[in-house]
Parts: sequence; structure tokens; C-alpha cells
Amino acid sequence: MNLSNLFLLFICYSFLGWLMEVIVSYMGNKKFVNRGFLIGPYCPIYGVGGLAATLTLTSHKDSIIILFVMSMFLFAILEYFTSYLMEKLFKARWWDYSNYKFNINGRICLETLVPFGLLGCLTIYGINPCLKFLFDLANDKVLNIIAIVLAIIFTIDLILSLRIISSFKDTAISFLKKDNTEEITKKVKEALLIKSVWTRRLMKAFPKAKAVLGNINIDSIKAKLDLKLAKKELKKTNK
Repeated sequence: MNLSNLFLLFICYSFLGWLMEVIVSYMGNKKFVNRGFLIGPYCPIYGVGGLAATLTLTSHKDSIIILFVMSMFLFAILEYFTSYLMEKLFKARWWDYSNYKFNINGRICLETLVPFGLLGCLTIYGINPCLKFLFDLANDKVLNIIAIVLAIIFTIDLILSLRIISSFKDTAISFLKKDNTEEITKKVKEALLIKSVWTRRLMKAFPKAKAVLGNINIDSIKAKLDLKLAKKELKKTNK
């Protein structure tokens, strides 16, 4: 596969992942919710997962058992580090399995491993052959144009969405005087819900999102603020 095909594969899996999330959410809440942190109909974590499975697991398709087990580990690692990275970047945990049995730091749990394995098998045995068939029907130039247009749209969406997500971190920091994480999360959500339609969409997509500003993080940021204030007071005194 060339670069255009790989990117289109990423977009296809991102869309299919988004579609699956929307259907599951609708079945539980009986209402449509635009899942994912991007504005458009795609969840990049599924795109990365589908692409990673295609590149690393295709060679194991002769053994469904090996493919199943490796899919579980691959997607579990992806989910764990995605959760960790987003938490560090935006001071928020967008999903939490802490109340599930056999979880690791609330980022992944045993209950999701079997679906991960099934998704890996579905990717290699079912979806990939169908997508390859569709790609082969189209002209390479057409695929390149489609890939470029989608890349531009996706990049713009990513930039806008990251700015929206960063408001969660900024708003959380504005409530540093409250040491209770649950109270911070409540106040952050209340503040974000009145900001704009896009922040409201984000809160609906991740209703269980919570601020991650424990005592260590809060004290660290407070210490920096106190240090700045102390320097300002020292300058005033010296004058």
C-alpha cells in the first residue's frame, strides 16, 4: 500500500470506530451523541488501531488464535498510552475503568480485551479485504485527490478540536483553589457547558471525563504561582 492508501485506511477505520461508538451510545442512551474528541465523524484511536493491526498482524492471519491474542495486547497497549498521553496533555481523563474488575490504573480493563481480540480478527479477515477491493476499483489519481482533500479537512478539524480540548485544562487550572478533584471536575464541566456549542458537544461525547488535578499537580502549580508572586513582591521591596 502507498501513503494515500494507508491514510485512507486510517480514515475508514476512524469513521467505522466512530460509527460503532455512536451505535453503542445510542443503544444505551436512546439518543444520538457525536462521539470522539474531533468535530467530524471519526475517532482517530480506531484509525491508528486499524492501521497498526494491518501493518503488524496481517502476517499472523494463518492462525486465528495468535491473531486474536496479539490483537488484544496491541489494542490494550494503544488504549492505555492514548489515555496516558491525553491525560498528561489536557489534565483530563476521558474514560475511566477504575470501577471495573482487573483494570490497570483505570485506563484498560480485562472486560475490553475480548472485544479487542474480536475487532482485530474482524479487521484482518473481514474489513481489510473489503477495503482493498474498493481501493483496487478506483484510479490511483482519484485516490490521491481524495486522500489530499480528507487530509486537509482532518488537519483543520484536529487543530480546532485541540483548541477546544485545551479549554478543559485551562478551565481546570482556574479552579485550583479547590483541592477536591470531584469538585474541580463538576465546576469545570459547568463552566464548559456555557462556553460554546463545541465544548458542550465535547462534554456530551465524554460524560465521564474528569479533571486530573490531584494534590501533587495542584501543589506543583500553586508552588509555581506562589514563586512568581514572591518574585514580584521582592522586586517591589527592592525598589
